[in-house]
Amino acid sequence: MTKNLKQNIKGFTIIEVLIVLAIAGLIMLIVFLAVPALQRNSRNTQAKNAASAILGGVSEFSNNNNGVLPTAITVTGSDVAFTGAAGSTPSNARIQGGYTVATGTAMPATTATGSFVVNINHKCTGNAFATTSSPRAVAIGYNIETSNGTAPQCVES
Repeated sequence: MTKNLKQNIKGFTIIEVLIVLAIAGLIMLIVFLAVPALQRNSRNTQAKNAASAILGGVSEFSNNNNGVLPTAITVTGSDVAFTGAAGSTPSNARIQGGYTVATGTAMPATTATGSFVVNINHKCTGNAFATTSSPRAVAIGYNIETSNGTAPQCVES
């Protein structure tokens, strides 16, 4: 008589378990590498939006005051106020809290993320302020994060 010997195999082999663990490890590695870049991109987008909001406030001030640019910028929390000579109509812009805004002629230090410098009567040359004045122009300098540190950015109206 021949007997039919069948083995009941239940469960996974060690090779199958190792393959699943290797695939799960690769997926985790990809996620852990992607998350910091996504966070950095999000912060850079917020900085670009803040620069656009500041330029919008300058444009609003200029439109309300016959093309005259503001002479002073003050920040209170997340509100940026633009003021000028006596009798001018002030304007405001709202940016996310935690940013500093100042007027000046030098770009912010490369270690300063979240700092904006507004240079009135100047334009941008590349990612820096132009050395020659340009009437009725406004340039804003700030830094964005890169994988190697920070990089200066300049936007103008």
